[in-house]
Amino acid sequence: MQVRNLLILVFCQLISASASIVMVMLGGIIGSTLTANKALATLPLSMMVVAIAATTIPATILMRKIGRRKGFALSSISAALAVLFAIYALAQASFWMFIVATMMFGINMAFTQQYRYAAAESVAPKYVPRAVSFVLIGSIGGAFLGPELATRGQFWIASIPFAGTMIALCVLFLIQALLLLSMRAAQDHEEDDKLAAQRPLAEIARQPLFVVAVLGGAVGFGLMTLVMTATPLSMNINDGYSLQQTADVIRAHVLGMYVPSLFVGFLIEKVGVSRVMVVGAIGLLGTSIVGLQGHTFLHYWWALVLLGIGWNFLYVGGTTLLTYTYSTAEKFRAQATNEFLVFGMSAIASLLAGTVLHYFGWATLMLIPIPVLIVIFVALAVVRKDPLLDRSVAANKQ
Repeated sequence: MQVRNLLILVFCQLISASASIVMVMLGGIIGSTLTANKALATLPLSMMVVAIAATTIPATILMRKIGRRKGFALSSISAALAVLFAIYALAQASFWMFIVATMMFGINMAFTQQYRYAAAESVAPKYVPRAVSFVLIGSIGGAFLGPELATRGQFWIASIPFAGTMIALCVLFLIQALLLLSMRAAQDHEEDDKLAAQRPLAEIARQPLFVVAVLGGAVGFGLMTLVMTATPLSMNINDGYSLQQTADVIRAHVLGMYVPSLFVGFLIEKVGVSRVMVVGAIGLLGTSIVGLQGHTFLHYWWALVLLGIGWNFLYVGGTTLLTYTYSTAEKFRAQATNEFLVFGMSAIASLLAGTVLHYFGWATLMLIPIPVLIVIFVALAVVRKDPLLDRSVAANKQ
Protein backbone atom coordinates (compact mmCIF):
# COMPACT_ATOMS: atom_id res chain seq x y z
CA MET A 1 0.00 0.00 0.00
CA GLN A 2 1.44 3.36 -1.06
CA VAL A 3 0.44 5.59 1.86
CA ARG A 4 2.43 8.55 0.48
CA ASN A 5 0.37 8.60 -2.72
CA LEU A 6 -2.91 8.32 -0.83
CA LEU A 7 -2.05 11.25 1.45
CA ILE A 8 -1.01 13.41 -1.50
CA LEU A 9 -4.21 12.54 -3.32
CA VAL A 10 -6.32 13.39 -0.25
CA PHE A 11 -4.77 16.87 0.02
CA CYS A 12 -5.05 17.46 -3.73
CA GLN A 13 -8.68 16.34 -3.58
CA LEU A 14 -9.24 18.99 -0.89
CA ILE A 15 -7.94 21.68 -3.25
CA SER A 16 -9.91 20.41 -6.25
CA ALA A 17 -13.11 20.08 -4.22
CA SER A 18 -12.71 23.62 -2.85
CA ALA A 19 -12.33 25.00 -6.36
CA SER A 20 -15.25 23.02 -7.81
CA ILE A 21 -17.49 24.16 -4.93
CA VAL A 22 -16.53 27.77 -5.66
CA MET A 23 -17.42 27.30 -9.33
CA VAL A 24 -20.74 25.62 -8.53
CA MET A 25 -21.67 28.29 -5.98
CA LEU A 26 -20.69 31.26 -8.12
CA GLY A 27 -21.08 30.02 -11.70
CA GLY A 28 -24.83 30.56 -11.96
CA ILE A 29 -24.77 33.72 -9.85
CA ILE A 30 -21.99 35.31 -11.92
CA GLY A 31 -23.67 34.10 -15.10
CA SER A 32 -26.93 35.80 -14.12
CA THR A 33 -25.10 39.11 -13.68
CA LEU A 34 -23.32 38.88 -17.02
CA THR A 35 -26.29 38.01 -19.27
CA ALA A 36 -29.73 39.50 -19.67
CA ASN A 37 -31.23 36.10 -20.52
CA LYS A 38 -31.64 34.43 -17.13
CA ALA A 39 -32.35 31.06 -18.75
CA LEU A 40 -28.66 31.07 -19.73
CA ALA A 41 -27.42 31.83 -16.20
CA THR A 42 -26.11 28.31 -15.62
CA LEU A 43 -24.59 28.01 -19.12
CA PRO A 44 -21.03 28.61 -17.80
CA LEU A 45 -21.44 25.65 -15.43
CA SER A 46 -23.03 23.58 -18.16
CA MET A 47 -20.16 24.22 -20.55
CA MET A 48 -17.72 23.38 -17.76
CA VAL A 49 -19.32 19.95 -17.46
CA VAL A 50 -19.36 19.59 -21.26
CA ALA A 51 -15.61 20.26 -21.19
CA ILE A 52 -15.18 17.56 -18.53
CA ALA A 53 -17.03 15.04 -20.69
CA ALA A 54 -15.12 16.00 -23.83
CA THR A 55 -11.75 15.78 -22.05
CA THR A 56 -12.17 12.47 -20.22
CA ILE A 57 -10.92 10.27 -23.08
CA PRO A 58 -8.00 12.58 -24.08
CA ALA A 59 -7.04 12.83 -20.39
CA THR A 60 -6.94 9.06 -20.06
CA ILE A 61 -4.90 8.68 -23.26
CA LEU A 62 -2.43 11.32 -22.09
CA MET A 63 -1.96 9.68 -18.70
CA ARG A 64 -1.45 6.30 -20.35
CA LYS A 65 1.43 7.86 -22.31
CA ILE A 66 3.10 10.09 -19.69
CA GLY A 67 1.77 8.64 -16.42
CA ARG A 68 -0.76 9.87 -13.90
CA ARG A 69 1.76 11.99 -11.98
CA LYS A 70 2.68 14.26 -14.91
CA GLY A 71 -0.85 14.26 -16.29
CA PHE A 72 -2.35 15.37 -12.98
CA ALA A 73 0.32 18.09 -12.53
CA LEU A 74 -0.31 19.49 -16.02
CA SER A 75 -4.02 19.66 -15.28
CA SER A 76 -3.33 21.66 -12.10
CA ILE A 77 -1.35 24.21 -14.11
CA SER A 78 -4.20 24.45 -16.63
CA ALA A 79 -6.61 25.13 -13.75
CA ALA A 80 -4.39 27.94 -12.46
CA LEU A 81 -4.50 29.52 -15.93
CA ALA A 82 -8.29 29.01 -16.08
CA VAL A 83 -9.00 30.98 -12.90
CA LEU A 84 -6.67 33.77 -14.02
CA PHE A 85 -8.63 33.98 -17.28
CA ALA A 86 -11.83 34.06 -15.22
CA ILE A 87 -10.53 37.21 -13.51
CA TYR A 88 -9.99 38.79 -16.93
CA ALA A 89 -13.52 37.81 -17.96
CA LEU A 90 -14.95 39.40 -14.81
CA ALA A 91 -12.93 42.56 -15.38
CA GLN A 92 -14.32 42.78 -18.93
CA ALA A 93 -17.84 41.83 -17.76
CA SER A 94 -17.84 39.28 -20.59
CA PHE A 95 -20.29 36.39 -20.31
CA TRP A 96 -18.69 34.50 -23.18
CA MET A 97 -15.15 34.91 -21.82
CA PHE A 98 -16.36 33.58 -18.49
CA ILE A 99 -17.76 30.55 -20.29
CA VAL A 100 -14.32 29.95 -21.87
CA ALA A 101 -12.74 30.20 -18.40
CA THR A 102 -15.14 27.65 -16.91
CA MET A 103 -14.49 25.30 -19.83
CA MET A 104 -10.73 25.59 -19.21
CA PHE A 105 -11.45 24.72 -15.59
CA GLY A 106 -13.52 21.74 -16.74
CA ILE A 107 -10.47 20.33 -18.55
CA ASN A 108 -8.73 20.14 -15.17
CA MET A 109 -11.71 18.42 -13.55
CA ALA A 110 -11.57 15.63 -16.15
CA PHE A 111 -8.17 14.75 -14.71
CA THR A 112 -8.97 15.24 -11.03
CA GLN A 113 -12.01 12.97 -11.26
CA GLN A 114 -9.50 10.17 -11.90
CA TYR A 115 -7.74 10.58 -8.54
CA ARG A 116 -9.89 7.69 -7.35
CA TYR A 117 -8.38 5.38 -9.98
CA ALA A 118 -4.87 6.40 -8.91
CA ALA A 119 -5.88 5.55 -5.34
CA ALA A 120 -7.27 2.16 -6.41
CA GLU A 121 -3.99 1.40 -8.18
CA SER A 122 -2.01 2.18 -5.01
CA VAL A 123 -3.51 -0.58 -2.85
CA ALA A 124 -4.20 -4.31 -2.99
CA PRO A 125 -7.46 -5.24 -4.77
CA LYS A 126 -9.39 -6.04 -1.59
CA TYR A 127 -8.72 -2.51 -0.27
CA VAL A 128 -9.99 -0.71 -3.38
CA PRO A 129 -13.32 0.43 -1.81
CA ARG A 130 -11.43 1.89 1.16
CA ALA A 131 -8.89 3.66 -1.07
CA VAL A 132 -11.54 5.19 -3.32
CA SER A 133 -13.56 6.45 -0.36
CA PHE A 134 -10.42 7.58 1.52
CA VAL A 135 -9.35 9.95 -1.26
CA LEU A 136 -12.80 11.52 -1.30
CA ILE A 137 -12.36 12.40 2.40
CA GLY A 138 -10.20 15.32 1.24
CA SER A 139 -13.37 16.95 -0.02
CA ILE A 140 -14.63 17.33 3.55
CA GLY A 141 -12.02 20.07 3.97
CA GLY A 142 -13.18 21.51 0.66
CA ALA A 143 -16.70 21.75 2.09
CA PHE A 144 -15.40 24.36 4.53
CA LEU A 145 -12.69 26.05 2.47
CA GLY A 146 -14.68 26.41 -0.77
CA PRO A 147 -17.67 28.36 0.61
CA GLU A 148 -15.32 30.55 2.68
CA LEU A 149 -13.32 31.47 -0.41
CA ALA A 150 -16.52 32.17 -2.34
CA THR A 151 -18.09 34.44 0.27
CA ARG A 152 -15.04 36.22 1.68
CA GLY A 153 -13.13 36.57 -1.58
CA GLN A 154 -16.03 38.45 -3.15
CA PHE A 155 -14.74 41.72 -1.69
CA TRP A 156 -10.97 41.24 -1.55
CA ILE A 157 -10.57 43.25 -4.77
CA ALA A 158 -13.21 45.96 -4.74
CA SER A 159 -13.11 46.76 -8.46
CA ILE A 160 -13.62 43.14 -9.59
CA PRO A 161 -16.07 41.04 -7.53
CA PHE A 162 -14.80 37.52 -6.78
CA ALA A 163 -11.35 38.22 -8.28
CA GLY A 164 -9.81 37.64 -4.86
CA THR A 165 -11.41 34.21 -4.75
CA MET A 166 -9.89 33.33 -8.12
CA ILE A 167 -6.40 34.47 -7.09
CA ALA A 168 -6.57 32.27 -4.00
CA LEU A 169 -7.55 29.31 -6.19
CA CYS A 170 -4.64 30.00 -8.53
CA VAL A 171 -2.17 29.77 -5.63
CA LEU A 172 -3.76 26.53 -4.40
CA PHE A 173 -3.52 24.94 -7.85
CA LEU A 174 0.18 25.77 -8.13
CA ILE A 175 0.73 24.08 -4.74
CA GLN A 176 -1.29 21.13 -6.00
CA ALA A 177 0.92 20.77 -9.08
CA LEU A 178 4.05 20.57 -6.91
CA LEU A 179 2.47 17.94 -4.66
CA LEU A 180 1.41 15.79 -7.59
CA LEU A 181 4.89 15.85 -9.08
CA SER A 182 6.15 14.28 -5.85
CA MET A 183 3.91 11.21 -6.22
CA ARG A 184 5.44 7.82 -6.84
CA ALA A 185 4.45 5.57 -9.73
CA ALA A 186 1.62 3.24 -8.74
CA GLN A 187 2.37 -0.46 -8.67
CA ASP A 188 -0.01 -2.60 -10.70
CA HIS A 189 -1.48 -5.49 -8.77
CA GLU A 190 -1.83 -7.82 -11.71
CA GLU A 191 1.50 -7.70 -13.53
CA ASP A 192 0.63 -10.80 -15.54
CA ASP A 193 -2.26 -8.92 -17.12
CA LYS A 194 0.17 -6.67 -18.96
CA LEU A 195 1.15 -9.64 -21.09
CA ALA A 196 -2.40 -10.91 -21.52
CA ALA A 197 -4.50 -10.32 -24.61
CA GLN A 198 -6.83 -7.39 -24.20
CA ARG A 199 -10.52 -7.91 -24.90
CA PRO A 200 -12.26 -5.61 -27.37
CA LEU A 201 -13.86 -2.62 -25.66
CA ALA A 202 -17.29 -3.75 -26.84
CA GLU A 203 -16.84 -7.04 -25.00
CA ILE A 204 -15.91 -5.27 -21.79
CA ALA A 205 -18.82 -2.84 -22.12
CA ARG A 206 -21.35 -5.65 -22.71
CA GLN A 207 -20.80 -7.08 -19.24
CA PRO A 208 -23.95 -6.50 -17.14
CA LEU A 209 -21.82 -5.40 -14.19
CA PHE A 210 -20.02 -2.83 -16.35
CA VAL A 211 -23.36 -1.45 -17.54
CA VAL A 212 -24.66 -1.12 -13.98
CA ALA A 213 -21.38 0.44 -12.77
CA VAL A 214 -21.59 3.10 -15.47
CA LEU A 215 -25.31 3.58 -14.88
CA GLY A 216 -24.74 4.08 -11.15
CA GLY A 217 -22.05 6.68 -11.73
CA ALA A 218 -23.96 8.43 -14.52
CA VAL A 219 -27.25 8.61 -12.62
CA GLY A 220 -25.58 9.61 -9.36
CA PHE A 221 -23.47 12.33 -10.95
CA GLY A 222 -26.18 13.44 -13.36
CA LEU A 223 -28.86 13.95 -10.73
CA MET A 224 -26.40 15.52 -8.33
CA THR A 225 -25.29 17.99 -11.03
CA LEU A 226 -28.88 18.77 -12.02
CA VAL A 227 -29.99 19.69 -8.51
CA MET A 228 -26.76 21.23 -7.21
CA THR A 229 -26.35 23.48 -10.26
CA ALA A 230 -29.89 24.78 -9.91
CA THR A 231 -29.87 25.27 -6.12
CA PRO A 232 -27.75 28.46 -5.82
CA LEU A 233 -29.79 30.07 -8.60
CA SER A 234 -33.09 29.00 -7.04
CA MET A 235 -32.10 30.13 -3.54
CA ASN A 236 -30.17 33.33 -4.25
CA ILE A 237 -31.88 34.67 -7.38
CA ASN A 238 -35.43 33.25 -7.27
CA ASP A 239 -36.13 32.97 -3.53
CA GLY A 240 -33.96 35.84 -2.27
CA TYR A 241 -31.78 33.95 0.21
CA SER A 242 -28.42 35.57 0.95
CA LEU A 243 -25.16 34.29 -0.50
CA GLN A 244 -24.18 33.18 3.02
CA GLN A 245 -27.38 31.13 3.40
CA THR A 246 -26.79 29.62 -0.02
CA ALA A 247 -23.22 28.82 1.01
CA ASP A 248 -24.49 27.12 4.17
CA VAL A 249 -26.72 24.82 2.12
CA ILE A 250 -23.95 24.02 -0.37
CA ARG A 251 -21.55 23.32 2.51
CA ALA A 252 -24.05 20.91 4.06
CA HIS A 253 -24.50 19.27 0.67
CA VAL A 254 -20.76 18.79 0.17
CA LEU A 255 -20.42 17.34 3.67
CA GLY A 256 -23.23 14.97 2.76
CA MET A 257 -21.27 14.04 -0.36
CA TYR A 258 -18.02 13.27 1.39
CA VAL A 259 -18.49 12.51 5.11
CA PRO A 260 -19.84 9.04 4.19
CA SER A 261 -16.40 8.39 2.67
CA LEU A 262 -15.18 7.90 6.24
CA PHE A 263 -17.04 4.58 6.37
CA VAL A 264 -18.57 3.67 2.99
CA GLY A 265 -15.52 1.65 1.92
CA PHE A 266 -15.79 -0.52 5.01
CA LEU A 267 -19.56 -0.74 4.52
CA ILE A 268 -19.09 -2.08 0.99
CA GLU A 269 -16.76 -4.78 2.33
CA LYS A 270 -19.29 -5.78 5.01
CA VAL A 271 -22.66 -5.72 3.22
CA GLY A 272 -21.75 -5.67 -0.46
CA VAL A 273 -21.54 -2.99 -3.10
CA SER A 274 -25.00 -3.53 -4.62
CA ARG A 275 -26.75 -2.97 -1.28
CA VAL A 276 -24.79 0.22 -0.70
CA MET A 277 -25.81 1.46 -4.15
CA VAL A 278 -29.47 0.72 -3.37
CA VAL A 279 -29.19 2.90 -0.25
CA GLY A 280 -27.66 5.62 -2.41
CA ALA A 281 -30.60 5.51 -4.81
CA ILE A 282 -32.98 5.75 -1.85
CA GLY A 283 -31.12 8.86 -0.68
CA LEU A 284 -31.56 10.51 -4.07
CA LEU A 285 -35.26 9.61 -4.01
CA GLY A 286 -35.44 11.34 -0.63
CA THR A 287 -34.08 14.49 -2.26
CA SER A 288 -37.08 14.64 -4.59
CA ILE A 289 -39.55 13.93 -1.80
CA VAL A 290 -38.16 16.67 0.48
CA GLY A 291 -37.62 19.13 -2.36
CA LEU A 292 -41.26 18.85 -3.39
CA GLN A 293 -42.44 19.90 0.08
CA GLY A 294 -41.44 23.57 -0.16
CA HIS A 295 -38.83 26.31 -0.52
CA THR A 296 -37.84 27.03 3.08
CA PHE A 297 -34.18 27.02 4.10
CA LEU A 298 -34.62 23.62 5.80
CA HIS A 299 -36.25 22.12 2.71
CA TYR A 300 -33.23 23.12 0.65
CA TRP A 301 -30.85 21.99 3.41
CA TRP A 302 -32.28 18.50 3.83
CA ALA A 303 -32.80 17.95 0.11
CA LEU A 304 -29.18 18.80 -0.61
CA VAL A 305 -27.82 16.70 2.27
CA LEU A 306 -29.73 13.66 1.01
CA LEU A 307 -28.51 14.45 -2.49
CA GLY A 308 -24.92 14.36 -1.26
CA ILE A 309 -25.28 11.08 0.64
CA GLY A 310 -27.06 9.41 -2.26
CA TRP A 311 -24.36 10.57 -4.67
CA ASN A 312 -21.56 9.22 -2.48
CA PHE A 313 -23.05 5.75 -2.14
CA LEU A 314 -23.80 5.47 -5.87
CA TYR A 315 -20.49 7.00 -7.01
CA VAL A 316 -18.16 5.02 -4.75
CA GLY A 317 -20.24 1.90 -5.37
CA GLY A 318 -20.17 2.41 -9.14
CA THR A 319 -16.40 2.99 -9.14
CA THR A 320 -15.88 -0.17 -7.08
CA LEU A 321 -18.09 -2.19 -9.43
CA LEU A 322 -16.16 -0.91 -12.40
CA THR A 323 -12.85 -2.23 -11.05
CA TYR A 324 -14.32 -5.76 -11.06
CA THR A 325 -14.91 -5.68 -14.83
CA TYR A 326 -11.46 -5.16 -16.36
CA SER A 327 -7.87 -6.36 -16.09
CA THR A 328 -4.87 -4.09 -15.51
CA ALA A 329 -4.10 -4.11 -19.23
CA GLU A 330 -7.65 -2.98 -20.01
CA LYS A 331 -8.03 -0.34 -17.30
CA PHE A 332 -7.41 2.86 -19.28
CA ARG A 333 -9.95 2.04 -22.01
CA ALA A 334 -12.58 0.89 -19.53
CA GLN A 335 -12.03 3.91 -17.27
CA ALA A 336 -12.12 6.36 -20.20
CA THR A 337 -15.41 4.91 -21.42
CA ASN A 338 -16.91 5.17 -17.94
CA GLU A 339 -15.74 8.76 -17.43
CA PHE A 340 -17.05 9.87 -20.82
CA LEU A 341 -20.49 8.39 -20.21
CA VAL A 342 -20.72 9.61 -16.61
CA PHE A 343 -19.75 13.18 -17.42
CA GLY A 344 -21.70 13.17 -20.66
CA MET A 345 -24.79 12.55 -18.54
CA SER A 346 -23.62 15.20 -16.08
CA ALA A 347 -23.20 17.69 -18.95
CA ILE A 348 -26.75 17.06 -20.14
CA ALA A 349 -28.05 17.51 -16.59
CA SER A 350 -26.15 20.74 -16.17
CA LEU A 351 -27.49 22.09 -19.45
CA LEU A 352 -31.02 21.23 -18.33
CA ALA A 353 -30.73 22.73 -14.84
CA GLY A 354 -31.02 26.43 -15.64
CA THR A 355 -33.57 25.95 -18.42
CA VAL A 356 -35.87 23.68 -16.40
CA LEU A 357 -35.66 25.97 -13.37
CA HIS A 358 -36.37 29.11 -15.41
CA TYR A 359 -39.28 27.79 -17.47
CA PHE A 360 -40.85 25.11 -15.26
CA GLY A 361 -39.73 25.81 -11.69
CA TRP A 362 -38.21 23.92 -8.77
CA ALA A 363 -41.06 21.40 -8.39
CA THR A 364 -40.61 20.08 -11.94
CA LEU A 365 -36.87 19.81 -11.34
CA MET A 366 -37.58 17.64 -8.31
CA LEU A 367 -39.77 15.26 -10.35
CA ILE A 368 -37.09 14.46 -12.94
CA PRO A 369 -35.01 12.07 -10.74
CA ILE A 370 -37.90 9.71 -9.89
CA PRO A 371 -38.23 7.69 -13.14
CA VAL A 372 -34.44 7.58 -13.52
CA LEU A 373 -34.04 6.08 -10.05
CA ILE A 374 -36.60 3.39 -10.83
CA VAL A 375 -34.26 2.25 -13.62
CA ILE A 376 -31.38 2.04 -11.12
CA PHE A 377 -33.37 -0.09 -8.68
CA VAL A 378 -34.29 -2.52 -11.46
CA ALA A 379 -30.72 -2.70 -12.79
CA LEU A 380 -29.26 -3.44 -9.35
CA ALA A 381 -31.83 -6.18 -8.82
CA VAL A 382 -30.86 -7.79 -12.13
CA VAL A 383 -27.11 -8.06 -11.34
CA ARG A 384 -27.34 -8.99 -7.67
CA LYS A 385 -26.23 -12.58 -8.50
CA ASP A 386 -23.65 -11.69 -11.15
CA PRO A 387 -20.63 -14.09 -10.98
CA LEU A 388 -18.14 -11.20 -11.02
CA LEU A 389 -19.87 -9.70 -8.00
CA ASP A 390 -19.79 -13.03 -6.19
CA ARG A 391 -16.05 -13.41 -6.81
CA SER A 392 -15.34 -9.90 -5.56
CA VAL A 393 -17.26 -10.60 -2.33
CA ALA A 394 -15.25 -13.81 -1.83
CA ALA A 395 -11.97 -11.92 -2.35
CA ASN A 396 -12.91 -9.30 0.28
CA LYS A 397 -13.47 -12.06 2.85
CA GLN A 398 -10.00 -13.51 2.38
